[in-house]
Formats: sequence, structure tokens, C-alpha cells
Amino acid sequence: MAFENLTEKFKRIFKTLKGEARLTESNMDSILKEIRVALLDADVNFKVVKKFVNDIKEKAIGEKVYTQLNPSEMVIKIVNDELTNLLGSDSSELKFNKNKPTIIMLVGLQGSGKTTTAGKLAYLMKNKLNKKVMLAACDIYRPGAIDQLEQIAKKIDVKFFSLGNKVDPVEIALKAKEKAFNDHDDVLIIDTAGRLQIDEVLMNELKRIKEEVKPDEILLLTDAMAGQDSVNVAKTFNETLGLTGTIMSKLDGDSRGGAALSIKEVTGVPIKFIGIGEKVTDLDIFYPDRMASRILGMGDVISLVEKVQDTIDEKEAKKAMNKLEKGNFTLIDMLDQLKQVKKMGSISSLLGMIPGMPKVSKEQLNNAEIEMKNFEVIINSMTNEEKMHPEILKYSRKQRIANGSGKTVADVNKVLKKYEQSKMLAKQFSSFSKRGGKFPPFK
Repeated sequence: MAFENLTEKFKRIFKTLKGEARLTESNMDSILKEIRVALLDADVNFKVVKKFVNDIKEKAIGEKVYTQLNPSEMVIKIVNDELTNLLGSDSSELKFNKNKPTIIMLVGLQGSGKTTTAGKLAYLMKNKLNKKVMLAACDIYRPGAIDQLEQIAKKIDVKFFSLGNKVDPVEIALKAKEKAFNDHDDVLIIDTAGRLQIDEVLMNELKRIKEEVKPDEILLLTDAMAGQDSVNVAKTFNETLGLTGTIMSKLDGDSRGGAALSIKEVTGVPIKFIGIGEKVTDLDIFYPDRMASRILGMGDVISLVEKVQDTIDEKEAKKAMNKLEKGNFTLIDMLDQLKQVKKMGSISSLLGMIPGMPKVSKEQLNNAEIEMKNFEVIINSMTNEEKMHPEILKYSRKQRIANGSGKTVADVNKVLKKYEQSKMLAKQFSSFSKRGGKFPPFK
């Protein structure tokens, strides 16, 4: 996940800070120097770093941090506030029209994943924000672009508009706007053409669409892995089109995070959405305050709760809770739980949302992901009777399951051991319930 190294460095800096009885200008300068180095190592624009550090120093003086007996919490708060401002503060909010479709024009370079992101954005609008959405195909140049967008629209069950690849993109966008108005759609997302690099032909076409269609939002898709190149691309697009925001993809990757921390300050354009994976569900609304909290290692409980609410099926959760209360827990239930966890995303992304979580190595995370996959394969290789009554699993059955799943008998035993531990937990829940304990109600 992006920012991992930066988060670890901030944790070390704050640990040192908490060890100081008082702050002086001398040790404050030392801490600011460490923050400066950490941000530069994260590939943050050097001008942004300079301003950021100076702002922290000024705020620390203004808040009279040096005169306080326990100044560490105040400094951490100042750094958190400045990070939030750097990431865009409250300017990342998308604004919707009440009485007409909100028109979003999606722009970016070819090969950046723009068409896929258009689908992700449509999915988010429909499923998280309850909007009636239409996707319009205005990339008439890239072979397969129109078909790709149509397939995505069918998959996520939103409306699709196209006039083929022989019609001027401006006319397509205007006709799509007209249809969206007539159909009383809430959101129209226009997927525009891209180029391998910025050129005059591309920009002129995009300017014409903007002038004729008058979109409410012009969002640029940028790549977190591209570092400061993404910032430069955003700067050029903004100068020509007047962007209202960016969608930053691949924040689930190994990027250092410098682009995300630089783009708003350098271009004035806020991040509005972030891509955190390849699936259609892997696009999130960007909240600067939550991201600042995660960067500083303080977690993001609100986003974690929202993710649980979005992915966990309420009926299944109630069903599972009833089984726990009755002490009935089978391998089928265990498999269902694994599938629910997988829906929520990678383990690393979930751990990053939990405050105070100790650092887990990439090797440990990979092993955990592999173990979950192995569990699923092994349980799926069992008969329904074996899943319901694991106690019948003797060596011959275990050998058959191991052969069928491509694993070993030891792997099968590991699943059964985990199951027994889960079953013991289920018994504890049951005992708690029988003693009059109450579980939290589902809302």
C-alpha cells in the first residue's frame, strides 16, 4: 500500500518526540529535519516539502508548543492538520446538481485505465451513492474502447450510450447529455479519448467537449506509481481544461505516495477518488482527513466501518450470529466468513485502517493471503457431509481432500485446527448468550 514507508518514518519520529520532556527550538528543528527527509524520500515535490515544514514550525510557535510541558500531542495534531490541508482539506467533495444530471467528463492519457475507471466510478455512484447513471462512449479512436465500456456497463447494470466510432465525439457527448436529461438520470459519465502523450489534437477535442457540453466536473485519471510525472500531467491538463479534481489510481501499489501529497499544492486540483485495486468495486471516495490519519499511523476506523457495511450482507450476518448463539458452527460457516473478508479487500489495506496496528511484513501479509486461498480450496474439496461434520475426517478422507485440492494432509490438518479454534470461539459466544449477554443489534 502507498505511504507504508512514510508511515513507518512518522511513527519513529513521533516516538522520539514523545520521549522529549519539553520541546526547544533545537530539538524541534531536529524533528522538522527528519520530517523533511521523510517527505523527500516519499517523492514529495521539494517546494511542497519546504512550505509544509515551514507551516508546521509557524503553527508550533503560534500554538506556544515550546512552553507546554507535554507538547508532543500538540505537534502531532499540527502535523495531522497540515497533512489534511496538503491533501485537499474539504475541497475533495463532489457536488451534485439537484434538478438535472451531474455531468462528469473523465480525461487522461491512453493506457492509464480510464475506461475501466469510468466503470468503477459508475459502480460507486450507483451502489454507494444511489444515483441513476449513464456511461457515454466518446473514445472513437482506440480499438475496442466502445465495446469495452459497453461490456462494463452491462456488468454493473448501468445505462450505456454510443453512436459508434464514425461520429464526432462532441456530437456524441451532446446527444448523451440530451438523453440523460430526458431520462432524468442523476449522473452522466463521459469517457473521452486519450493519447500516449499530451498533444494539441487531443487537447483541442477535449476543449470542444467542455465548451459544448459544459460538464460539472472534469476529472483527470492519474497514476500514483508515476510519481511526480503524474503531477506534471495534471498541471498541463489543468492549464488547458480547468480540472475540478483528479482520480488517483494504484494507491494499493508500492508507490511512495509523493504524487498524492504534491498534486493539490502544485496544481490546486484536489483528489476526489482513489483507486485501490483492479476490481470494479475498488474505487473509493477520497477523504483527506482520513488519509492523513492513516499516513500518521493512526488508522481510519470510519472507513473500516463503512467498508464492513458495504460488503457484509446483513441477512448473512444475522444468520451467522444466530448460529454463534446456538453454538452451531460448521466448515461451511467458516468458508462463508473467509469469503466475506475477501470481499473487503486486501489484508494490508484493512490493517492500515486499524489504529495502533503493529507493522506486519510483506512476507507475513503474503503468507496470510496464501493461507486464506488454501483454506478456501481445501474446504471446497470436501463433500457437504464433511463440511457439516468434520469429525468424520479420518486419514483416508484427508488424503483424498489433499489430492483433490493439490495440497498436503498437513495443510488439511491446519484448516481443521483453525476450525476447532473458531468453533471454540463460537462456544464462548454461545455461553455468553446463555448467561444473558446481548449482542449488538444489526441496523
